[in-house]
Amino acid sequence: MTLDAQTPDEYISKVPEDRREAVSKLRETVKQHLPKGFQECISYKMIGYVVPHSLYPDGYHCDPSLPLPFINIASQKNFIALYHSGIYANPKLHDWFVKEYPKYVSTKLDMGKSCIRFKNSKNIPFELIAELCQKMTPKDWITLYEQNIKKS
Repeated sequence: MTLDAQTPDEYISKVPEDRREAVSKLRETVKQHLPKGFQECISYKMIGYVVPHSLYPDGYHCDPSLPLPFINIASQKNFIALYHSGIYANPKLHDWFVKEYPKYVSTKLDMGKSCIRFKNSKNIPFELIAELCQKMTPKDWITLYEQNIKKS
C-alpha cells in the first residue's frame, strides 16, 4: 500500500481509519524520543526520519541528493511497519531489541533486516520503540553508516 502524501500530516490523514491512531502514536513516539538532529519528512513515500544534508552533506550513497535515511513508518497492506536502519547495521542493537521485545509483547516478533512488522496495532510496544529511538544519535548513525554500509 503506497500513500501519496507530501507531508507526514497528510500521510496520517490517508492511513486507513482502523490504523490511524496507532500510526499517529508511533509517529509521536519516534518524534519525542529521537535525539536532536534527525529531521521528519516524507521519505520513500513513508514518514521518514533522516539525517539532513546540513549535518551530513554526502547524503545517501544510493542517491546523494537524498538525505541519509534512518527510520521510516509505513502503513502497508497487511501491517504497520517501522523500518530502523540502525537495527540492520548494528548487530548489538538488533540483538538487544530481539531480546527485549518479548518483555513488552506476547506475540512473536515479525521482523526482517530493518523492518519490524505489526499486524495487530494493539501489539505495538511503544515504550520499547521509544527506548530504541534513544539509542542512536545522528552522529552515531553517520559513523555506523560509513563503516558498514557506505563502503560496500
